[in-house]
Amino acid sequence: MELVYRLADSEHDPPMASASRIAVDDTAVNINGDWSWLYAAINTDTKLILDVALFSRHGTDPAAAFLHGLREKHDLSEADFLVDQFGYRTALTRLGLNGRVNYTDRNLVEKWFHTFKMRVNRFHNSWVGSRASARECIERFVHYYNHQRPHQSLDGKMPAEKVLN
Repeated sequence: MELVYRLADSEHDPPMASASRIAVDDTAVNINGDWSWLYAAINTDTKLILDVALFSRHGTDPAAAFLHGLREKHDLSEADFLVDQFGYRTALTRLGLNGRVNYTDRNLVEKWFHTFKMRVNRFHNSWVGSRASARECIERFVHYYNHQRPHQSLDGKMPAEKVLN
């Protein structure tokens, strides 16, 4: 059975949004010596982190599960997904979503993973603690990124502020 941790399900964080371009990717994180995969989706226009999820494995099935959860939270009817591999294209097709392989415009999600791992230095090498504590830390960082961290490319505004105004 696939072990999935949905992040930020208890709150409306991030705010409900419709997005035209969404960068999606995953990165490996080590939690107590076991590899997990952190999936993320970011609106490339507002820089809002739309969703993150921690899976015990990666591939087409977890990607489809992540995208399904994302679709439940946001209006994706007009969204164009920017991905880096054809496994995501398969997952998008399963869900009837539009996507294309794009290595350049999706760099925002790669930069976010880098920022996340550097700012939360415990993820840089290995998280020591429970999966629940890792999930809580990820939730706090997403909230910080969306609501408190000003972005130069948004004229000093926060992504949530950009979406809500």
